[in-house]
Amino acid sequence: GLSYTWIFNNNTLYLQEDSRRFVSQETGNLYLAKVEPWDVGNYTCAVASAEARRRVWGPPTALTLRGDGVMGEYEPKIEARFPETTHAAKGSTVRLECFALGK
Repeated sequence: GLSYTWIFNNNTLYLQEDSRRFVSQETGNLYLAKVEPWDVGNYTCAVASAEARRRVWGPPTALTLRGDGVMGEYEPKIEARFPETTHAAKGSTVRLECFALGK
């Protein structure tokens, strides 16, 4: 039982999943699509373990906007890391994460 929280400019970032922002509860990664000027700042990931009753913060990562309009060097691809086997009880919900990357 790990849970991931992101801190934005020293404030907890309460994210509602939408088409632009998403936190993977599998990896803790924060995904932003179509970065906006108000997204610029410092992001810090906090990982909590209910069993250990402990929370650990990672180092801050700065997000800046490029002035040249270059999107980066991401080729279009679908990124999926599904387990070989997923067990689920009848009537339960299963969540599989899949991300489309690129220009």
